[in-house]
Amino acid sequence: MRSRILVIDDEEALCEIIKFNLEKEGYEVDMALSAEEALTKDLTRYDLFIVDIMMDKLSGFDFARIAKENQDVEETPIIFCSALVGEDDKVFGLNLGADDYITKPFTVSEVLARVRAVLRRSSMMSMSRRGSGENTPAVIPAKVEEEKKETMHPNFEPDLVYKTLRLNQNTKECTIDDNHVDLTKTEYDLLRFFLLHRGRVYSRSEIKKDVWSTTVVSDRTIDANITRLRRKMGIYGGCIETRTGFGYSFKENLG
Repeated sequence: MRSRILVIDDEEALCEIIKFNLEKEGYEVDMALSAEEALTKDLTRYDLFIVDIMMDKLSGFDFARIAKENQDVEETPIIFCSALVGEDDKVFGLNLGADDYITKPFTVSEVLARVRAVLRRSSMMSMSRRGSGENTPAVIPAKVEEEKKETMHPNFEPDLVYKTLRLNQNTKECTIDDNHVDLTKTEYDLLRFFLLHRGRVYSRSEIKKDVWSTTVVSDRTIDANITRLRRKMGIYGGCIETRTGFGYSFKENLG
């Protein structure tokens, strides 16, 4: 039986793109252009909700609260898909019970990968609850439950994502197109700084204060570490832009 997904977003064109690509993967997909419209549907029919946050009257957060209060759909997984990239927004969404959080802009391949992962976890948890998973190794349901607890833990930090670049703040790992990128601690801290502070130019002294804290380093050391980080970032190396006389910035939507 094919999984059925409800995509909720007030951008119709974006809904259509997600719907088209999910259907190509074999899913059954419905759309709702507002949380209010979504709530008029029979939510028990769906195996997953993909929800925008910033909508007109009811937000995606409002939809999630209402869904989680409905005993018939409280276990249905939710993926937030939003332009809100702040850590507080991500943590708030995950603490509402969301199973994942994708930041816009995103790639279709990223959405498809997240959907597969969430549905796989949901299926294993459902099997565990029904007691019909005798042939499934016992460690798998336990691991899934542990992942969910970790997501809800107050110290959980959401991944920092830019397109196919992902920085896992919990495991301290970096991947590009799902390929591991080996970073030193300083390179990791630098990349984390840039992903958290996009759209503004920062001086070397500001970067030094955040990344090196009490350690005394020269401007030349900062420049050398950023140069090494750029090389390791491959296609995203050019996103770290040098602004002569000012410092550095993380430039999004690199042409």
